[in-house]
Amino acid sequence: MNQALAVIRRTGMRDIIAGARALIFDVDGTLAETEEVHRRAFNEAFAEAGLDWFWDQVTYARLLRVAGGKERIRAFDQRNAVPSLTFADIADLHRIKTACYAALIAAGGCPLRPGVRAFLGGARRRGQRMAIATTTSHGNIDALLSVALGLDWADLFEAIVAGDDVPRKKPAPDVYVEVLARLGLAPSDCIAIEDSGNGLVAAAHAGIPVVITRSAYFSDDDFAEALLVVDDLSAIDK
Repeated sequence: MNQALAVIRRTGMRDIIAGARALIFDVDGTLAETEEVHRRAFNEAFAEAGLDWFWDQVTYARLLRVAGGKERIRAFDQRNAVPSLTFADIADLHRIKTACYAALIAAGGCPLRPGVRAFLGGARRRGQRMAIATTTSHGNIDALLSVALGLDWADLFEAIVAGDDVPRKKPAPDVYVEVLARLGLAPSDCIAIEDSGNGLVAAAHAGIPVVITRSAYFSDDDFAEALLVVDDLSAIDK
């Protein structure tokens, strides 16, 4: 698509997005570039637990194809013929990681992405309903958004569905199906805001049109089925 056509398409999409009855947001990578903070938290947790593991950016990028923090730990452990961690070990390790993540966020390590605050404000002024559909945990959501948006951040969102609330995580559509049920809306009434191929597949399988805001770890994913792809939400703020 040439640049002129891209501008025309983006401009038209502003009205479509503004006309949606509800906007449903992913969190990690979409509202904030959290993945590097998550990676640091995992490595801090490994050190605290006495493991000699270290996830560099290449390793972490590969593991991000596995949905869910506990699932990533399990996938990495299973690289060996005989995995060393029990399910209880993994749960304990993930609790340590979650605490490390919250501490890093509290120290100011992850601001909102460009355009996010204005985009949320515009949606609120228009009276659009907003929701969250994410693979991350409620604790991680609160750690991020209580710092980025204030302690009353949850008042912005009518429904908040996290990975542990549903049987299957993205790319399964479960979180989006649950959000639609809580909102009482049809998929065509909503637009999902995502940053990854897994998120796009999850929302699309629930029948929800998707706007992609490219993020650091998923910029090369296949977004051919997206309604619109932008570098950040400031490109479509209205």
